[in-house]
Amino acid sequence: MKRARTILWAHWRTLLNFYPRAGIAWTAIAGFLWYGFWLFAAVAAGRFAASEANVSFLRLALPGGLFLVFLYWQAVPLLMAATGASLDLRKLQAYPIPPGELFAIESMLRVTAAIEMMAVVCGAAIGIALNPALPWWCALGFAPYVLFNLFLAVGLRDLLMRAMARRRVREIVVFLLVMCTALPQILLTRGPAGERFAAIFRKDLWIGWPWSAAAAIADGSNVLDGAAILLLWMLAAAAFGRWQFYRTLAFDQEAAGAGGGRLPSAARIGEAFFRLPSMILADPLAALVEKEIRFLARSPRFRLVFLMGFTFGVVILTVSFGRRTFFGADYLTAVSVYSLLLLSESCFWNSFGFDRGAAQIYFLAPVPFSRVLMGKNLSAVFFIVLEISAVTLVCRAMGLPVDARHVMEAFAVAAVMTIFLLCAGNLLSIHQARGVNPSTQFRANAAGRVQAMLAIIYPVAFIPVALAYLARWAFSGGWAAWGFFGVLAFDTLVGVAVYRIALQLAAKAAEQMKEKMIVALAAGDGPIAG
Repeated sequence: MKRARTILWAHWRTLLNFYPRAGIAWTAIAGFLWYGFWLFAAVAAGRFAASEANVSFLRLALPGGLFLVFLYWQAVPLLMAATGASLDLRKLQAYPIPPGELFAIESMLRVTAAIEMMAVVCGAAIGIALNPALPWWCALGFAPYVLFNLFLAVGLRDLLMRAMARRRVREIVVFLLVMCTALPQILLTRGPAGERFAAIFRKDLWIGWPWSAAAAIADGSNVLDGAAILLLWMLAAAAFGRWQFYRTLAFDQEAAGAGGGRLPSAARIGEAFFRLPSMILADPLAALVEKEIRFLARSPRFRLVFLMGFTFGVVILTVSFGRRTFFGADYLTAVSVYSLLLLSESCFWNSFGFDRGAAQIYFLAPVPFSRVLMGKNLSAVFFIVLEISAVTLVCRAMGLPVDARHVMEAFAVAAVMTIFLLCAGNLLSIHQARGVNPSTQFRANAAGRVQAMLAIIYPVAFIPVALAYLARWAFSGGWAAWGFFGVLAFDTLVGVAVYRIALQLAAKAAEQMKEKMIVALAAGDGPIAG
């Protein structure tokens, strides 16, 4: 595995040179908050599993807990369009590295997709090893279960990436993925809540499932049968993952993404869609907006999150919280805000990421940089309006509470949040610029500094909207709506003033940091990509 150590070393050096060292404090803060929580959960799981008095409840809850670990490990990274680190095979195939070693490295990298679950499983394993009522070797049952999840994650990721690399197929894949992930929640919503909870955590689950087999080994109740079943699952997952990985090695992504030309009627409709900004705006702003709309509409990475906004958001929030029980009359607004947050990476926080090295044209063209930022902001607004319109149509088709007031409220809340998010996004796009591959459907996790900033920016951006809801609660009768929209109108005026100031500050910062910004955008990934 000497070559594996070389690849990992190259990846580590790439990370050190890619992210600015000035953000190490923010990285530490974000890491402490997020991973500190999961470390606390791992310690709590270990202390619980180590207590002799909790053995009976441990045997009751362990299968369901391992099932939740399985769901998080396999489904959550794919739904967040961020599957952790993975090998960039196009950069490694030129080297004499056996495919078996590449598969082993890729399997190890699957830990980064759900390192939180790895911590929890390790905590539970240590607790079981220290439990005086259980043999210490029972904790070894978690090892094949972890390998099962790693191998399966490799196969699912490669299968999904190849499917989404094909034109006119990725949209169908996203829709089917959303439906499959919503299926468990739909099944759980049948019957009373107590029965659903007991169905997950009861002990009489079929031992043929991998999580049930791992639990049977860990609690010592049926070690031989559990070990045989779990080993079969692990070998099947390894065969599936290896098969899909080898197919990805021989896969030509460029050829799969290429397709025949569009029909003349479709081409005319698409051209009319892209030319919409020119009907309202004047050049050069119209040309800038049209360029952004054309590029984002053709980017698989952006189309993935755009489709998830009005499919995943509506379906998951509906089956999880019901149509009226949680959000009530504000359901459409809640889904719209969720969709807005999904689009935020491409529309707000790294608006120059898709331009990469080509961003230098903005500093050479005789156009003020503030006008460039306005073009990107207007294209973001265009897609946000399109997204919320699609959410409204989907909610209407599903029979959810949608009328003129709900639509006005959703657009008004999204507009206020968009203004304040654009203020912060323009500054972040300059100070934290980084290149993004538009043809990659899955995104890499943002730097720790950006994550820590977002943990502050999102709550601050929601404060003006919260004041509007507070005004609606304080007033009664017909005055409630007037108070709500009146506060939002005032927030809009304040937001526009703040936006103009932030726009000038961002343009000035871009002129001062243009060399650093272009170098950061043009930087390439190492042998391991996000």
